Amino acid sequence: MSPIVEITGLNHWFGQAAARKQALFDINLTMARGSFTVLMGPSGSGKTTLLTLIGCLRALQEGSLRLIDQELKDADEAQLVLMRRKLGFIFQAHNLHESLTAGQNVMMGAQVHPGVEADLAARASSHILGLVGLAERVDYWPANLSGGQKQRVAVARALVGGPALLLADEPTAALDKDSASEVIDLLRRLGHKRGMTTLLVTHDNRILDRADRILTLEDGRIVADDVRPSK
Repeated sequence: MSPIVEITGLNHWFGQAAARKQALFDINLTMARGSFTVLMGPSGSGKTTLLTLIGCLRALQEGSLRLIDQELKDADEAQLVLMRRKLGFIFQAHNLHESLTAGQNVMMGAQVHPGVEADLAARASSHILGLVGLAERVDYWPANLSGGQKQRVAVARALVGGPALLLADEPTAALDKDSASEVIDLLRRLGHKRGMTTLLVTHDNRILDRADRILTLEDGRIVADDVRPSK
């Protein structure tokens, strides 16, 4: 089976003319389907830039990036939008809409897919909230949820569309140890159950023992690639 992510010779810059600065240097990376990979590195090392390129949130400048068997070099915005709909995203801030219930927030993740009817989205939302342990919180407002519960709603919203690849940027940074462990264990369990690949950017050393693989980025270059024994 082909890798879900296959990157060759990727370089990326920000700025123009004299202000132009290279952020990523000759990135070569493949990710197997169903794997759980952690990406680490100091601030400014290029982690988020790499994540947003893989997530089709910015255009490729130089090199090759194949995602779910599709080449993204020279992809236009319409093609990037279509690919983004196959992905799930979780960020440090849960980004829940305070005026919507937990269930309604998750429904938004289902309704980005064309043709999904409201009743189907509602059933899918209730089901996935049950899987993340929030079956009794479907009708709760975010203000009435704990930090860990809010992040689990964000996880449910990312997973409700059945993404092939989940991209997470510092999802445990604002959580205490127990809540962080709960969220990571949830991502691993559901990822392995669904065959979903996860790429998680973090500074959180508390979760490294959960990873199948740890990549380290420094000054825009991959400097370490540690594959862990299967768990």
